[in-house]
Amino acid sequence: MLRENYQNIIDELALGNNLGEKITLLGATKFVSAEKINEAIGLGLVHIGENKAQEFRDKFELYAPCVKHFIGTLQTNKLKYVVGKADIIDSISSIELASLINEKAKELGIRQKIMIEINAGDEISKTGASFADAKALYKSIIGLDSLELVGIMAMLPISDNEELLADSCQRVRGFYDEIKARTSTVEYLSVGMSNDYKIAIKNGSNMIRIGSALFGARA
Repeated sequence: MLRENYQNIIDELALGNNLGEKITLLGATKFVSAEKINEAIGLGLVHIGENKAQEFRDKFELYAPCVKHFIGTLQTNKLKYVVGKADIIDSISSIELASLINEKAKELGIRQKIMIEINAGDEISKTGASFADAKALYKSIIGLDSLELVGIMAMLPISDNEELLADSCQRVRGFYDEIKARTSTVEYLSVGMSNDYKIAIKNGSNMIRIGSALFGARA
């Protein structure tokens, strides 16, 4: 099942997004066993993303070689589990968090790759910076010498309205293009999950985070 799911998704992504850009597949691995994650890596999956700091900590030594993302909400008291271990922390949504990660990275003598998380639908129930706050966050991050900004992550609103979803994705893409023009290290626009990735790649996303459509339903 995993092999078939992986190949079907890879075949679907082969043509790139609507702008002709290569699409990176990230396997969202919350509650997925290390054995199954490593099976996917063996099939060719390069990027994986954990949501929970303690789960990331517990699985860290078990992963086969891959690019490890942390894609969940990172609490400040759990920075030690993630900073310097995750290749990329995708979920930076406040200046305070960025500053604390910068301090921790400086202690470790590293440059931590990060992404800004945007709340694409301005939904109260979801994490991520508003577009207005994301602009201030960007300006703060580029002034922190132990951080390297590599992209933007966003979650689209939960909706059956494809026009709304497309508009939301295009708005995030606009912000991505704006900062990419100013910052050479920016390369990823991570928008789209199992239920909406097809709309996302039609509207500028170049990284999708796939959990259940790849690994099957979680327990």
